[in-house]
Amino acid sequence: MPGPTIYYLRHGETEWNALGRLQGTRDIPLNARGCSQAVQAGGVLAELFKRDGRDKAALAYVSSPLGRARQTMELARGKLELPPADYALDDRLREIGYGTWEGLTLAESQANDPDIYARRLADKWTVAPAGGETYADVQVRVRAWYDQLRTDTVAVAHGGTCRALMVSLGIETPASAAELYIEQGAVYVFRDGRLEKFS
Repeated sequence: MPGPTIYYLRHGETEWNALGRLQGTRDIPLNARGCSQAVQAGGVLAELFKRDGRDKAALAYVSSPLGRARQTMELARGKLELPPADYALDDRLREIGYGTWEGLTLAESQANDPDIYARRLADKWTVAPAGGETYADVQVRVRAWYDQLRTDTVAVAHGGTCRALMVSLGIETPASAAELYIEQGAVYVFRDGRLEKFS
C-alpha cells in the first residue's frame, strides 16, 4: 500500500544561507528574499492542489520547530488563505545538527577542522563534526516521522531533512543525496515512491 503523499517545502532563504554559513539547529530568521520564496511556494502549492483536485483545508500541515521553517509555513498558509498558525510542529523535522561548525562557512570549517572536513568530504552520510549529527542519524528520525504519517501532508523543513527523506524512501542513495541542492521556493512532491519538483 503506498504511503501518504508529502508536499515538502524547504524554508526560504536566511542571511546565513546567503553568506554560506552552516545553520543547523541555530534559529536564523528568513531574510526578505526568503519571505518572498515562502509566499512563492504557497502559490505553487495552490496550483498543485487545484491541479490534483485537493481540498487544501483537508491536508495535514507540519513544520520543523525552527523559526525559519515556521515563518515559511505561516507565509505559505497565508498565501493559501488558511489560518497562518494552524499547523503542527515535529522536532524530528529539525535540520541536521552541525555541532561546532554551526555559524561557520565550509572554508572556515575546513580551516578549523581539516581532518574531519576531509573525512566528511569523502563520506558526508556517516561523518559528523564534533557535537553534530550524521545524515544517517537524521535519516533515522525522519523515517520515524514518515512511518507514523496517516494522511497526505504538507511539511516545511530543511535541505538536510529532505535529503534524508529521499534516501529513506529509496529515491536517492546516500552518495547522490549528499550532493543535491534543495531549492527554496519550490515544492517537492513525494508520491507513490517517486519525487517531483515544482517551482
